Amino acid sequence: MAKVIEMERKVSKFGNSLGITMTEALKQIGLEAGDSVQVDVREKDGEIVIKRLNKVSLPSGISPDFLDTLNQVITEYDETLRGLKDR
Repeated sequence: MAKVIEMERKVSKFGNSLGITMTEALKQIGLEAGDSVQVDVREKDGEIVIKRLNKVSLPSGISPDFLDTLNQVITEYDETLRGLKDR
């Protein structure tokens, strides 16, 4: 089972933004400056979950624009696609 690390931080002002520092926690999941993460806000639970995104190289012939469009279509038609899966 994974070790759970708890830490307490204060929210600080960084320019016009609010933020927290958690360098050691980010290093423990292999994140470095410039890496991309997924942030899930669970307002009902008062939680913010940060997940490391896997670095993936696109196959030749596939443009980032195509993936952006595909993501938009999947997001827009998510319920319909899930309904087709159950048929």
